[in-house]
Amino acid sequence: MNYLIITYSVYLLLSICLALWVGRILFRHGRIFLIGIFHGSHDLADAVNKLLLAGFYLVNIGYAVFNLKTSQEITDATGLIELLSIKVGTIILILGGMHFFNLFILFNLRNKSKKDRLNIPNAE
Repeated sequence: MNYLIITYSVYLLLSICLALWVGRILFRHGRIFLIGIFHGSHDLADAVNKLLLAGFYLVNIGYAVFNLKTSQEITDATGLIELLSIKVGTIILILGGMHFFNLFILFNLRNKSKKDRLNIPNAE
C-alpha cells in the first residue's frame, strides 16, 4: 500500500468522524435554542433540528470527499503527515466556521422570536 492510499484513508476517517462528532454536539445543544425560537413547540424544534443535522452532514462530508484529491506527491511519512495536517486542518476550520455561523443565525432568530412575543416592532 502506498502513502497516498494511507493518506486518503486516514483523511476520510478523521474528517467523517469529526463531522459526526461536531454534528452530534450541535444537535444535542442546539435543540434548546430551537425550542425558544419556535415558542416551545418541541415537535417543530426537533424536526428542524434533524433537518439541520442532515444538512450539516451533507455539507461537511461532501466537502471532505470533494477535497480528497491531491496533486502533491507523497513519498514518505513526513509528506503524509504534512498533507493530512493541511487537509484535516481545513476541515476543522470549516466545521468551526459553520458552528459560529449556526450560532449567529440561532441567536438572531431567538432575538427576533423574543421581539415577536413582546410585539416590539423592528427598528428597520
